[in-house]
Amino acid sequence: MDGSPKMLYQYMEEATKKFVIPVYQRNYDWQVEQCEQLFNDLIEINRTGAKTHFFGSVVSAADNVEEGREELLIIDGQQRLTTVSLLLLAVRDLLKAKVVKSQNPNLGKEIFETYLTDKDNPYESKLKLKPVKEDAEAYDSLLFHDSGVKASNITINYNYFVDRIKKKKLTPDEIYNSFRKLQIIDIFLNTGEGDNPQLVFENLNATGMELSEGDKIRNYVLMGITPASKQNSYYKVFWHEIEKCTNYKVSDFIRDYLTVKLKSTPAIGKVYQVFKRYFEEAVVTAEDKEKALLTDLLSYARKYEILTKANSDYPELNGVIDRLNRLGFNFTRPFLLEVLLHTEENGNTAKLSPAQVTEVFETVESYVFRRFICGINDNSLYKFFELLHREIVQLDGRLENYPEKFKYILGKNPVVRRFPDDKEFAQALSTRPIYGMKSRFIQYLLERLENFGTEETKDVWQRIEDGTYTIEHIMPQTLQDEWKEALGEDYESIHEEWLHRAANLTLTAYNSEYSNNSFLDKRDRPNGFADSGIRMNQLIARYDKWTLEEIKDRNDRLVERALQIWPLVETDYEPAQITVEYFSLAEEYDVTNRGISKFSFMGKEAKVNNWTEMYLEVLRRLYDENPLYLVELAEDRSEKGLSNFVSNYEVTDDYIPIKPDLYIRTDIKHEVKLDILRRFFEIYGIDEDELVFYLQDKNT
Repeated sequence: MDGSPKMLYQYMEEATKKFVIPVYQRNYDWQVEQCEQLFNDLIEINRTGAKTHFFGSVVSAADNVEEGREELLIIDGQQRLTTVSLLLLAVRDLLKAKVVKSQNPNLGKEIFETYLTDKDNPYESKLKLKPVKEDAEAYDSLLFHDSGVKASNITINYNYFVDRIKKKKLTPDEIYNSFRKLQIIDIFLNTGEGDNPQLVFENLNATGMELSEGDKIRNYVLMGITPASKQNSYYKVFWHEIEKCTNYKVSDFIRDYLTVKLKSTPAIGKVYQVFKRYFEEAVVTAEDKEKALLTDLLSYARKYEILTKANSDYPELNGVIDRLNRLGFNFTRPFLLEVLLHTEENGNTAKLSPAQVTEVFETVESYVFRRFICGINDNSLYKFFELLHREIVQLDGRLENYPEKFKYILGKNPVVRRFPDDKEFAQALSTRPIYGMKSRFIQYLLERLENFGTEETKDVWQRIEDGTYTIEHIMPQTLQDEWKEALGEDYESIHEEWLHRAANLTLTAYNSEYSNNSFLDKRDRPNGFADSGIRMNQLIARYDKWTLEEIKDRNDRLVERALQIWPLVETDYEPAQITVEYFSLAEEYDVTNRGISKFSFMGKEAKVNNWTEMYLEVLRRLYDENPLYLVELAEDRSEKGLSNFVSNYEVTDDYIPIKPDLYIRTDIKHEVKLDILRRFFEIYGIDEDELVFYLQDKNT
């Protein structure tokens, strides 16, 4: 195996080479996003006058050598080679059509003969794509016939480059010169010496350690800083501190940071790209943009440390933070981070006091746990918590009465985002099989029941984790004759109904000794309930038997205690102005006779006059994200499914164009429009919470 740096143009222009994509390679899957990145890189190369720009590696092996011609199997790098070829083809075609001009009258011909085709056989492409998904057909069609297969990433990406070049941000000469500065690592496998292309391919795609999103962001920010001494200083002062504050989980932190900044949560695998775009578009007046950004990141990271490590100066706040972390409802974290950012510091009383922050956190705890026990889907809460701080402050533009405003907001949504009332919560806690939940929820419930309201707390979490405590069924999972007799003739139904409910569960350090023994034996034996240091067991020991009557009595007592631990919040606060109703696509919401004033998609808002305008604009944005799906549907024209709502021609006046040769049917009910968008979001892999609708006032 040999590897060496090489300019990409040198690698591609060798007349005797032909590049073959083996069948075991993945398909050509680069989309407009990657093409945009390449074109922007070329703009930056031209702007800065950089001598080289690293463009990754290309791994190849000789496949067929005869008559002085060499075919190379591209083991890794086909996405880059194909995309660059499409870019060059777009330049050549626009020069040929005289849409753009070059100072070199032969540039189009040189590109075509040197990089795209076999000079000795101009009807053969230098790049042989896999015969799948019409990619090969689409590429050859563009190359030789000035046409293409619409439903192919090949054609879509080619058209993207054509559109970018037409906008004349770069001239053909500038594009070509920047292309010639792309550098690769040329890795050549010597199959005659035992290098196995298939094994290399498998290793490249299976065992390689990919950079985390945080690693990419670190490299992006710090590599832009010069000189090296300043780079090292910023790493020590800022980045290393950020790493320590976040317990080296920088990717997770920056995802929450971006959620706060953009009011939209990036996909896990796109944190770097979203951050890069945020940094490039951020309005920073400071001369040292990197320092300003790192300073801001560090200030957030220090609050994030409190949020993840529960290490504030306030024990009550630390307690609720620790419990929320154990519950694992991470969709609340961006909101809680914003709240911490507004904590009173250094005598600044214009911010939230520690007591107010603690109250807000405890309200969140009650809210999410009540909903969990009641089995209410949390999908609608992601966008809710992203926007929550802004919605609270927008009530009057101030932080005063923040906890009460928060409670008011919670009470605004009686259906979708409802705060379960006492009746609903009590019913769910009484009847739900607690033992079937994930262990962290069982442990949390029992810890709260044991420790709430006393200073003499026990470290239930640690004792469960180290195996000291286990969860005990008072009425055992297997009934012996003594238990059957005690429960009566209905023992089977009682056992089935109540076995795993909260009323029949407790904690013990002596589970193995209890076994399936009778209730009185569990109560009175050494280290039994009566002899236990666990408070809930001392209460159980007051019973003389364990039948349906006692189980129901304990259930009533647990419910009464639970209503104290996780209280229903109420407030007398009323805003001076009417607040805007909103809901996300993830929620079922009756929009009958309700107008829309604006929407937010992927964190970007847009005002609209009606639901149809919103529908068309969202589909335009989906097209920009990836045109392939809509193009395929437009060409299908079957009378069922999504294709019935998309066409490549104007079927009737109700088909509105959103792009050239792409028409959307609009003569459908608003509810149907929302349902169609949900189906599209599923295809695109976009969370429905990323689309939020803001309704007009009912009186409007």
